[in-house]
Amino acid sequence: MSNAASNYLENATLDFWLNSNSGGHSSPGTLYLGLFHGTAAGVLANLEAGTLTDEVTLGSYTRQTATFGSASGGSISNDAAVTFPTATANYDAAVTCIAILDASSGGNVLWAGELSVTKTVTTGDQFQVAIGNLQVSLT
Repeated sequence: MSNAASNYLENATLDFWLNSNSGGHSSPGTLYLGLFHGTAAGVLANLEAGTLTDEVTLGSYTRQTATFGSASGGSISNDAAVTFPTATANYDAAVTCIAILDASSGGNVLWAGELSVTKTVTTGDQFQVAIGNLQVSLT
């Protein structure tokens, strides 16, 4: 996944480290992975701005929790598989992007990126991100 911090996260990080945490930010207790569809450039622009209109809504989709190991060399990756429920209907369209969010619905986009390969999810399919395949880097 190519990845980018959202505007929300960029501002929160700057306020935290360089402005005595003027925004009163704290780390979320749980992180969630969301799936998004549409033209990647448009979806990523929406996610960077915090707009969630491209999120999957069909097929019993729900965001799933994501956990991460320790950062090293400016990078971190998931330390457990992220498995979505088996689709009870076809998803809205092929999944092109994913985002790490701070809430199970609504909330703030923290990181977003384009999948290296889009995934069409149909009835009976189960979208999964294997251990280590969700990588976030600061470069």
